[in-house]
Amino acid sequence: MSKLVNLTIDGIKVSVPEDYTVMKAADSIGISIPRLCFLKGIHEESNCRLCIVQIEGEKGLKTSCSTKVREGMVVETDNKEIYENICFNLELLAGNHKFECWKCSRENSCEFLDLLRRYNVENDFSNLELFKPKEIKMNKTSDAMVIDTSKCVLCGRCISACEKLSGLGILNFNHRGSETYVGPALFHNLEDAGCIYCGKCIQACPTGAIQAKDDIKFLERALRDPEKIVICQVAPSIRAALGEEFGYPIGTNVEGQMFAALKKLGINEIIDTNFTADLTIIEEGHEFINRLTNGGKLPMFTSCSPGWINYLEIYYPELIEHVSSCKSPQQMAGALIKTYYAEKMGIDPKNIFSLSIMPCVAKKAEATREEFGRDGYRDVDCVLTTRELARLIRHRGIPFRELKPIKPYGDLAEYTGAASIFGATGGVMEAALRTVTEILEGKSTPVDFKEVRGLDDIKEATYTVAGQEVNVAVVHGGAGIKAFIKHMRNTDKQYHFVEFMGCTGGCINGGGQPIVSSINQEKYDVRALRAKVLYDIDANTEFRKSHKNPAIKTIYDEFLEKPNSHKAHELLHTTYHKRTFYEV
Repeated sequence: MSKLVNLTIDGIKVSVPEDYTVMKAADSIGISIPRLCFLKGIHEESNCRLCIVQIEGEKGLKTSCSTKVREGMVVETDNKEIYENICFNLELLAGNHKFECWKCSRENSCEFLDLLRRYNVENDFSNLELFKPKEIKMNKTSDAMVIDTSKCVLCGRCISACEKLSGLGILNFNHRGSETYVGPALFHNLEDAGCIYCGKCIQACPTGAIQAKDDIKFLERALRDPEKIVICQVAPSIRAALGEEFGYPIGTNVEGQMFAALKKLGINEIIDTNFTADLTIIEEGHEFINRLTNGGKLPMFTSCSPGWINYLEIYYPELIEHVSSCKSPQQMAGALIKTYYAEKMGIDPKNIFSLSIMPCVAKKAEATREEFGRDGYRDVDCVLTTRELARLIRHRGIPFRELKPIKPYGDLAEYTGAASIFGATGGVMEAALRTVTEILEGKSTPVDFKEVRGLDDIKEATYTVAGQEVNVAVVHGGAGIKAFIKHMRNTDKQYHFVEFMGCTGGCINGGGQPIVSSINQEKYDVRALRAKVLYDIDANTEFRKSHKNPAIKTIYDEFLEKPNSHKAHELLHTTYHKRTFYEV
């Protein structure tokens, strides 16, 4: 344990470990020092100079995020000199910022706007003759993300997040001096820069400079088109995070209100992506059993995370033969909506508008892949992130917290506990193990495989299944993926099944989930709190193994025939291929 030191902050005596910064010491006693560029563990470079404090006996103001505490230190965090300096720095940033808050994706979660309000900065910068609004360099050629440099404060948080969380370093500062802007290195566009669309940069950005491509208008038009039937699917992790947008504590299950809000928006039919999560386990599980027992390519990799698939196709195409041929649950649902469901409802598939609510930015790009559609229409027409859904609900004036919870009905809304945990890292693996072990053993097997749970970047476990040792691994986040593949190539250990997720923590921390402020990221273990929602749903669900879902049995009897059948392969499976990007 670190040695404690005693200091005084704003007249309050406090004892903290000697490795604390002044900012962290202040946070520990409830004193909130302003910050903009600081993001704990990601970006701690004191660029913005908004976290300045005055230390007795020292000249000048110091940045609290980089100044370590020491015995007897006396600190002031808010006097006239500090206030004037912070206001001036905010005015400089605001003088270079394009304000269009009414249509900005960060209208309710902008750290910069919060600071401007906190310090009552006026919206008049005519006295700042040396400063002018930035030239707008829009980068919106991607199907998933948009960069708007006119809203960038050059804090560098996105650059550090991309490097440390994805392990890729796609973003950088381009040009120098007043011409500096953030974008893909060497002035490329996102779609040819090697970006996997994990969205970690979006979550790190304190403004709306990097955001998901906004598809709300697309949906709004469909909802008003009398010829369109809007059918919506909702991913497992949405219910664990959406409530944060409406003031609920992190880790609140708002499943019932979520479905009620979708009905209020005018959605015609609601299904649950949890159903096709169960279906994925059946298809992927039988594929794995076939590889394991018939000498197929091992280890088999999961295929439900589009961020991971992007990573694989771009950086490790030589490993594509290891990946499952299963589509993601989103794309399975899209295919079934416009085939099986359309037939049952007597609707021409061309009149169906297939909407998907996802925690993931990469899902937007996934839905546009050429192979995911037939007869001239897409399987999924529109993907909204959790944040976009919340914005639409707010803009429509729907009182989310007052809604009476409801449940969707129909076969494609039924799911097991195994499906619900898909949204957490390790969830796909655990769900698969529940079904695969029972099929191979020919008898009831355990439900909980807790060794694959948790938030370590790489988790491993070995299970004896039908007399054979099966080595599994769970990997999440781009940096973890890179580390594991390097390890896998250098070890003699034979892995059999590996779950990969492009986002750290899995879907519960997807790039489209609610933005958590830098201060709250320090206070709470957001990934663990959201994941607990899904594990609680699982623990309280009647059926906890995917193959026990009665609706799954029905769809095979009525439509798909059997797992891995020709019909199933036609609709639920696909192939992946090498993709190239610019070479440095």
